[in-house]
Amino acid sequence: MQLTEGNNAPYFEGIDQNGNTVKLSDFTGKKVILYFYPKDNTSGCTAEACNLRDNYDELLQKGFAVVGVSPDSEKSHKGFAAKYTLPFPLIADTEKKILNDYGVWGEKKMYGKSYMGVIRTTFTIDEKGIIEKIITKVDTAGHTEQIFSLYNQ
Repeated sequence: MQLTEGNNAPYFEGIDQNGNTVKLSDFTGKKVILYFYPKDNTSGCTAEACNLRDNYDELLQKGFAVVGVSPDSEKSHKGFAAKYTLPFPLIADTEKKILNDYGVWGEKKMYGKSYMGVIRTTFTIDEKGIIEKIITKVDTAGHTEQIFSLYNQ
């Protein structure tokens, strides 16, 4: 099923880099930036995570919580979060359940070869669990500004 703005956000639950369970219901009453990224410690994913980190206080002031999801392991996330001082949870979706539920695990092409991978996508979810915005063309270096621009229209 292709998710669209206005849909209920699929329920998610997973383990973050600190061994904590993180689930959608933890954020009832808050807006959530749920961002899906391909791989820890790669250039685009690092730029995106660091942009969200650098603007984290402003995101919190505007009522947003931030949650990252990739198929990397809890151990990989722990190292990535520590290396870049990331203040938000990174869910290890090694089974790709959340990725599939949100429709962001799919066929990609690089150098003429097809493979399965994470389609970099961000969902903003409102206080009641409804998808407000879906960003499919993510500006990794300016992601926070990209998110804010959607709410300042």
